[in-house]
Amino acid sequence: QVRLVESGGGLVQAGGSLRLSCAASGSIRRINAMGWYRQAPGKQRELVARITSGDGINYGINYDDSVKGRFTISRDSAKNTMFLQMNSLKPEDTAVYYCNADILGSGMVYSLSYWGQGTQVTVSS
Repeated sequence: QVRLVESGGGLVQAGGSLRLSCAASGSIRRINAMGWYRQAPGKQRELVARITSGDGINYGINYDDSVKGRFTISRDSAKNTMFLQMNSLKPEDTAVYYCNADILGSGMVYSLSYWGQGTQVTVSS
């Protein structure tokens, strides 16, 4: 069974940094895309950053305008792991951050979308 597990969330002061990790495990043939989404209280879930790739090749990176220049998404294809380096954090970054991946499992012919359980990021002023 394919699983996504996030880690690295916590409480940080405004201006500080956090590094989120998402580890994908299970019978994985290929990960086509991985991304970070977040949902703040009373808000819709929104895209933070996303990497589209195929067998270790990155085809594109997309950031939400609100995090450009502050957040950096990266991926270790060999370990099926994705990271989000968050710098210059603001109180409005406070949200539950979710890992998402489009994964082709071993023996499958179609990719499926998977979600992690989320990790809480709280930025105090």
